[in-house]
Amino acid sequence: MSIPFYKSTFLGNEINKMYDVASSHNISSDGKYSKKCVELLQQNTSAKSVLLVPSCTAALEMTAILADIQRDDEIIMPSFTFASTANAFVLRGAKIVFVDIRPDTMNIDENLIEQAITSKTKAIVPVHYSGVGCEMDKIMEIAEKHKLLVIEDAAQCIGAKYKGKPLGAIGDMGCFSFHETKNISCGEGGALFIQNEKFIERAEIIREKGTDRQKFFRGEIDKYTWVDVGSSYLFGELQAAYLTAQLENIEPITQRRKMAWNLYYEKLTPLAIKRLLDLPVIPKDCEHNAHCFYVKLKNAQERLELIRKLKENEISAVFHFVPLHSSPMGAVAGRFFGEDRWTTQESERLLRLPIWDGISLNDIEKVVTVIGEFWGE
Repeated sequence: MSIPFYKSTFLGNEINKMYDVASSHNISSDGKYSKKCVELLQQNTSAKSVLLVPSCTAALEMTAILADIQRDDEIIMPSFTFASTANAFVLRGAKIVFVDIRPDTMNIDENLIEQAITSKTKAIVPVHYSGVGCEMDKIMEIAEKHKLLVIEDAAQCIGAKYKGKPLGAIGDMGCFSFHETKNISCGEGGALFIQNEKFIERAEIIREKGTDRQKFFRGEIDKYTWVDVGSSYLFGELQAAYLTAQLENIEPITQRRKMAWNLYYEKLTPLAIKRLLDLPVIPKDCEHNAHCFYVKLKNAQERLELIRKLKENEISAVFHFVPLHSSPMGAVAGRFFGEDRWTTQESERLLRLPIWDGISLNDIEKVVTVIGEFWGE
């Protein structure tokens, strides 16, 4: 494709930092660049604890252990999300309760959550789609009332905020992704943010294969041993070096993406006015990070036809999540609460357009032009 769906961010200085690590012969984990990443993430979010992990999936799995999820516990989340959001809890034996989304933001409908709560409910997992925050004030209020945990799936949210608060650092825990498709990336990687202090010490142990090894490294004990369940949720130092270069430039990266996002919005508005497509909605309380730009078509068939039209012009555009409750595993591991009024309908209309840090004006112009031609505009 002459215009791919995405290009991973590359600034140039990543190579210098990775060479620094390689030449030091200390490439395992928790070195100076890992510490720098944690420092930068805490500066940007004021999170009480930040742990670098191999992926957002790993971060979610750690939250399920920390939350002490047991067989037949229930976890409330949207069906419009990636499999990892549910898998982390299903692996612990939980049942997933899918709640319908809002058609404007594609986020979980906060007004349906409380009705889905039962005596078995253990946690609410809001997914901030496309870096646009869920209604966290209402969700936190419900969680406090029913004594539930809030675990934010903030995979797409680095640099995004809700009422001035960084997403992923509002609930008890938040999970981030640094996959190559994300705004800030290092190929694979993630982070676990912890706001609830009761989880901080145990999270460190779980991450280190269930040992108190970090206490040993800090000189707090004379030897370390196996004290809890855990796994190898560590983050390589070469990845940390790559990630450091990007985190140091998170603001200009975000601003460049927002410029591209705003240009799409401006140039596609005439088609939206004619009701040929729908554009993304950003609530006034949300500061998004331009993670993706999508349009909504009339239905799945029209979306497929537009994808073909774009492909004929060497432009890659893609749909997104297939609702989990409609999947083979989703039917076994969970249930949909209430009516699926919007989840399936809206997911079948959504089409993501090419966007990345540094996408050119000419590329955006071409995409918009081809979309206009699709309707003879």
